[in-house]
Amino acid sequence: MHKIIFHHVGGDTDIVETQAGVSVMHAAVHNGVTGIVGECGGQAMCATCHVLVREPYVDRLPPIGEDEEEMLRCTASPRDGQRSRLGCQLLIGTDLEEVEVDVPGSQV
Repeated sequence: MHKIIFHHVGGDTDIVETQAGVSVMHAAVHNGVTGIVGECGGQAMCATCHVLVREPYVDRLPPIGEDEEEMLRCTASPRDGQRSRLGCQLLIGTDLEEVEVDVPGSQV
């Protein structure tokens, strides 16, 4: 199993174990993680799964695609450079067996 650790404003943490091939957004939504909405269902057409990836995981992420880049311009909480990603575009797997993310205070 792979692990995603969600850090919330205020200090609470959710730890989700999931299988390879699952996105950070789907893992959050299916496990009731507060603050991840996933309004578009993972199509990179909203920005309600915005997360801030913690170091040292940022360097292990795939490049930001054109659609993701466009949606990151629309986040409710301020974007934070390369740390800001859409959870629907981050798949857990071989290159990313574990990741820690900060959940912004607002998605909408």
